[in-house]
Amino acid sequence: MRKTIIALAAALVCALAAHAGSEAEYNSILSSITGAEKGKWKTVNLKSFGAKGDGRTDCKPAFDKAMAKAKKNGGAHIVLSAGTYLVNGPINLTSNVWIELKDGATIKFGENPDFYPVVETSWEGTFVRNYSPFIRGYKVKNVSITGDGTIDGNAGNTFSTWRKLQDPDKMVSREQNHNGTPYENRVFGKGHYLRPQLMQFFESEKINIEGVKITNSPFWCIHLLCSENIICRGLKYDAKLVNNDGIDPEYSRNILIENIYFNNGDDNVAIKSGRDNDGWKTARPTENIIIRNCKLKGLHGVVIGSEMSAGVRNVYVKDCKATEYCKRGLYLKSNADRGGFIKNINFENVEFDEVEDLIYITTKYANEGSGSTNYTEISDIHVNGVKCKKVRNSAIVMQGVAEKPIHDVTLENINVDEAKTGLSINNTKNVVVNNCNIGGNISGAPSQAK
Repeated sequence: MRKTIIALAAALVCALAAHAGSEAEYNSILSSITGAEKGKWKTVNLKSFGAKGDGRTDCKPAFDKAMAKAKKNGGAHIVLSAGTYLVNGPINLTSNVWIELKDGATIKFGENPDFYPVVETSWEGTFVRNYSPFIRGYKVKNVSITGDGTIDGNAGNTFSTWRKLQDPDKMVSREQNHNGTPYENRVFGKGHYLRPQLMQFFESEKINIEGVKITNSPFWCIHLLCSENIICRGLKYDAKLVNNDGIDPEYSRNILIENIYFNNGDDNVAIKSGRDNDGWKTARPTENIIIRNCKLKGLHGVVIGSEMSAGVRNVYVKDCKATEYCKRGLYLKSNADRGGFIKNINFENVEFDEVEDLIYITTKYANEGSGSTNYTEISDIHVNGVKCKKVRNSAIVMQGVAEKPIHDVTLENINVDEAKTGLSINNTKNVVVNNCNIGGNISGAPSQAK
């Protein structure tokens, strides 16, 4: 008994020390995220390059000219005044560019897949050559996309319908991943059905995406791939097509996501770091992510995985609130195919209305990985100050494996008014639970036998 008390006390002391360290780490990460630098660049209206905001004229040539001018001059502030700018093909960004969408300005992409050439990209954690993202920043620096306007992927009648057709290509891409097929031989695009992202920054740094409304994405909305020092702030989503994740950092670091109104057809934020062999080979963890003061609405709130084979660490979710129903609030998912690690995840002061599952940590995602032993190490998970009115299924679920249990978890100040199942924890070590009330708070004295 005495040994048990000492062990519990030691675990609590370690948890408190970790919390004190996390505040310093949080502040250190925050201070390192600067986003884009805006130089003293000449301000130009896109219309000066031949664009027309009439919703009919193809404005891709105008964007191409504007980018060429920016590259020649060392930078440009490109303004889109009110109007609808049809763009039949990708906007290929260059460094030192600030695109500002004024109130009433809409970039609307052409819906013909032939407009989008095959480029180097990634699809669900596997590097491939596929249709270009609609807005693409490849090896760029100091790029801002801001304003009160709208970015409309216009994908409802074409790319969005491909979900039911994608499985053969999806499986081929995964086989190529597992077999180590050279990247240049992983070619999709025309005749295939892997949907492109709406916006992607690849091998880029110092990026700001602020204020704009995002809608009708062909797939994920914002994909931050192998990039760093990024601020996503004040965005407004109405993106409810298939797999319209809000923001997907992958192999990326030092990212601030704040003051965003999410309303997505899939995950609000899905943090990734590559699938299986590609992730292990790349060996570039996604790390140092801060998500704060956001309104969550969609399928899941904050997700890590399942493509996380290079590892995910140092994630802070603070002061967020879900509006209406979410399937899962905090969702950490992996399986025995993935390997890698998920560690130092901090979830603090977050409120939910109604969910299916509030906190779900699993190594059994999609029942994949049978016969594999690439277990994921999940550790140092800290949840504090979470509230939820109703949980339809399970409030807290942890599903480790005997070979590699989930370990060093603290659950504090969690209050759930109503839940079908309060707690289900299997194959874990060093889990500390304190001041948690699942299904109500029993505060009075126990009843006496009569």
